[in-house]
Amino acid sequence: MFSPTAYTIAGLALLGLVSCNRQDAPAETSQADFDVVEASFADMQVAMASGDTTARAIVSQYLARIERYNASLGAAISVASDALAQADALDRERANGQVRGSLHGIPIALKDNIHTTDLPTTGGAMAFAGYTPPYEATLVTRLREAGAIIIAKTTLTELANWVATGMPNNYNAVNGYGYNPYDPRKDPRKGFDDGRGVMDTGGSSSGIGTAANLWAANVGTETSGSLQIPANNTRLVGIKPTVGRVSRHGIIPITADQDTAGPMAKYVADAAALLAAMESDDPGDPASGVCPHPGPGGYSAHLRADGLRGARIGIPRAFFYDAITPPGANTPRGGLNTDERAAMREAIAALKAAGADLVDPANIPSVLAENPSDNQLLFGNCYDLPQGKGGDAHCSVILKYGMKRDFNAWLDSLGDSAPLDSLTALREYNLAHADRGAIRYGQAELDISDEMDVAADRARWRADRDKDIRLSRAEGIDAALDAHDLDALLFPAWYGENIVNKAGYPVIAVPFTAVPNTLDPPLPEGFGAKPIPFGITFVGTACSEPRLIELAYSFEQATRGRKPPEATP
Repeated sequence: MFSPTAYTIAGLALLGLVSCNRQDAPAETSQADFDVVEASFADMQVAMASGDTTARAIVSQYLARIERYNASLGAAISVASDALAQADALDRERANGQVRGSLHGIPIALKDNIHTTDLPTTGGAMAFAGYTPPYEATLVTRLREAGAIIIAKTTLTELANWVATGMPNNYNAVNGYGYNPYDPRKDPRKGFDDGRGVMDTGGSSSGIGTAANLWAANVGTETSGSLQIPANNTRLVGIKPTVGRVSRHGIIPITADQDTAGPMAKYVADAAALLAAMESDDPGDPASGVCPHPGPGGYSAHLRADGLRGARIGIPRAFFYDAITPPGANTPRGGLNTDERAAMREAIAALKAAGADLVDPANIPSVLAENPSDNQLLFGNCYDLPQGKGGDAHCSVILKYGMKRDFNAWLDSLGDSAPLDSLTALREYNLAHADRGAIRYGQAELDISDEMDVAADRARWRADRDKDIRLSRAEGIDAALDAHDLDALLFPAWYGENIVNKAGYPVIAVPFTAVPNTLDPPLPEGFGAKPIPFGITFVGTACSEPRLIELAYSFEQATRGRKPPEATP
């Protein structure tokens, strides 16, 4: 059912909740001079503390931008009808001398697989359209306690991109397509002209609204790339934490083996503040509490402009920079194109100029392993119908098994309010509503998940999980870090996401530059594709977020790679 305090985008204008001319909008005072576009959390806090603006005025500006741009970008699935009331309450607290911290009065959006009880949580699936869960995600409670205003739920690739392999990023049956604000045009190529955008938005977490300044920052989730890739593609900072640092209680799952929530923001300091607020030791998530918390000051002590001085950064050349041919394969894999290679040369030069010691190469042993059974590149995840039972001998079943196990457990947690009782029921619903667009791109991933037997296939899951951990940790990231006494590894864009997610290790993506958006098949002559953002990622071992934040902040301050999209000034 729909929450009585939540409305779809279409209904907002009718209700007057996003009108710039609304009578209860901020008066024409100095508050109108504060502009939320590209403003940081600190900018907003200074302006609110000085009386130059209020949380209400900030929310009003963001609501006006949502009204102006969301129809063309598809950034939000729903917007909180009580956003101004939330702001008023926090303004009253400030007036009474109570300021909760750096998030007090800051509007934040949440990926629409994160439970809220005042907004629907749909996962983008038609079967859950309008559904409001009976309990709130732990991370949402933590954000509210920190003073954040939950302004909207963001679009996402349906069910965090575990429905069909051919589904475009940020498409779902509830909201349609999302568009990258750095080039929000539709793809004109034959076979791709179904409404999808010409510039990929990245993984299933949407950075669209944060990049376009429709809200201050957002929270996404990652199982395999869905924070790193959209952060890269929308020129944002993204932090994928160590699995267990942030509770997953109240998040629609793919697999507890790899799932985590994490922040996306325009600046490292903002993302770090969000991460600190979300962390908790939560009985609702047995994996939580795996890392020490940063303490009362959050990560502020790690926002060091000189954080790169003396840091040892490794360059994992093989596969991630330079193409290699795995054992038994006939063609090379991986590597950068000419423009990406030039971008990384500039990034490495910037690191050196900031005082970092570069170890080049610092290759990952499991990527170079000569024994095929020990080679990371030869043990990817099972994704599509050919990798169903009988075709999955050479891929990891972690995702397809985890979806059956954890999705059904999540449905059980909803009690009598659950619209469905099992993954099987979801697949049946989708087939029954296919003519309404429930599964425009099929449901191959749901199909191969549902054929798994949680009890009978547990031994296979355990074997694959152990292999994933071995190749990604002891013979992977940790091996490279330990061999060269490194603080972190430097990956181009999001290209280390597979091994990082199998390890469950932290990553920070930082904006840097842009490269040509080259597609295959090519765009029509004269289309004039705009450059796509291209950043870097710092990767460390478990619980190394404090050190990664130092490196990321220092790189950000040295390079200033964040640039707003021209399409949404």
